[in-house]
Amino acid sequence: MNIKDLPEKNLFTQGHTACPGCAAPIIVRNMMRILGEDTIVYAPANCLLVFGGTYPYIAWKVPYLHEAFENTGACISGVKRALKKKGKKSTVIGFAGDGGTYDIGIQALSGAAERNEDVIYVCYDNEAYMNTGIQRSGSTPYGAATTTTPAGKKIPGKTHHKKNMAEIMRAHEIPYMATMSISYPRDFLRKVEKAKDIEGFRYLHVLSPCPTGWRHDPAKTIEIGKKAVESGMWTLYEAEYGEITDIYKPPRKIPVADYIRGQGRFRHFTDDMVEELQRWVDRKWKQMYGELPEEKQSP
Repeated sequence: MNIKDLPEKNLFTQGHTACPGCAAPIIVRNMMRILGEDTIVYAPANCLLVFGGTYPYIAWKVPYLHEAFENTGACISGVKRALKKKGKKSTVIGFAGDGGTYDIGIQALSGAAERNEDVIYVCYDNEAYMNTGIQRSGSTPYGAATTTTPAGKKIPGKTHHKKNMAEIMRAHEIPYMATMSISYPRDFLRKVEKAKDIEGFRYLHVLSPCPTGWRHDPAKTIEIGKKAVESGMWTLYEAEYGEITDIYKPPRKIPVADYIRGQGRFRHFTDDMVEELQRWVDRKWKQMYGELPEEKQSP
């Protein structure tokens, strides 16, 4: 399916208060145009809750609920089981950020995956706790400056690398797991369609550039998403029952320096820090693709 072929009716409407250039509304709007009106949405504490679900200016045109930060996996499980008890088959989906997935919500997420609940869990990954002040999360990349890992003389940003949450979920051997980026719309839409039609637990992990937290030009959101994939900072792939069934290999690999350029959270990087991040990316690239091609500079 192409973007132009999607239903025109939006189930997540304009008028919300997201920051200019935020990827989350693009992600949610296009997902919901595929999932349709017979969908129940849950969101924990996150940016999406604040800009899309603040009473009385709720942007959702489907049933929508909110509970505590850590409860996404448990809440969507409960909603789906209640529907089943009543003989109803609506799609149930949870939209959580990386803080509510990698850290605070991982126990409920893992439990729902282990039980193979018939729900869709979406992590929109903006690589920090953006809603509460841009604090570091388990998803924050090495060296990135946040309010809890500020770049200074003593600590040059976050000192640990990003947790590989997609691989943690693949290890659960769930029916479907996919990583996505709105910068690659055909791949994005195909994976949402596929997830909609599969029974059991489905985990979708979407990169969500954040102009406020990443400190980049709001007009560059899609471009930055593409560079994340081309550099190897983000890998597009999918797996069924733990086995990788498809993986997108960029036709060229750009240096990680090309990706971090223009993002204020990395502007303090020294040559040694760039080399360390590149080393991590190269290791991940070889792990996913089995080889390390010659890098090419961005045009």
